Amino acid sequence: MSKKAFFSRLDLERFMLEHEQSGPQLPQGQLRMLDRVVELTEHDGRYRKGSLVAEFDLSPQHWFFSCHFPGDPVMPGCLALDGLWQSLGFYLAWRGHHGKARAIGVDTVRFFDEISPQAGTVQYRIHVRRIMQRDITLGIGDGEVWVNGREVYRAENLRVALFKTEAASVFVPAQVECA
Repeated sequence: MSKKAFFSRLDLERFMLEHEQSGPQLPQGQLRMLDRVVELTEHDGRYRKGSLVAEFDLSPQHWFFSCHFPGDPVMPGCLALDGLWQSLGFYLAWRGHHGKARAIGVDTVRFFDEISPQAGTVQYRIHVRRIMQRDITLGIGDGEVWVNGREVYRAENLRVALFKTEAASVFVPAQVECA
C-alpha cells in the first residue's frame, strides 16, 4: 500500500496506471471530477477508520456550465456526487484493495447551496465508515462537498464496490431496445 498522502493530477494518473490491471480506475477526460488528493489517512476521520480530502478546480469554461442551465449555470449535483464516489474508489485503491470499481449506492444526499462557475475549487471530504471484504470489497463512507469554506452538499452511506471482473457483470443491466 502506498503511504503517500498527497497526489497531484499527474500523481493520480501515475498511480492509476500502476494499478491498471488490479485496482479500480478513475473516469477519464471530462468525467474525472478529481484534480488532486490533498489528504489521506488510514485511521482519522469522523469514524476513525480513514479519511480523504480531494479537490476539483472549476472553470467557467467547463462543459457542464453551458448546458446546466443556459443563462443560470450551476455544476450538476450528480457530478459532485460522482466526485465523492470517485474519491471513495480512489481511497480503496490507495488502501491496496483490488477489483473493478462501481458506485453502488448512497442513502441520503442533501443540497445546501449551488456551485457556480466562479466557485474556484470544489473540495470533497470522505469519512470512511467501513471497508468489508468478502466476494467483493465494499467501501462505505460519508461525504461532504465544500466550496469557499462552506459545505454545499452532504451524502450519507456512499457505497463503492470493487468486483472481480466476472462478478461485475452481475450488476450490469440487461440491454433494452428503444422503440
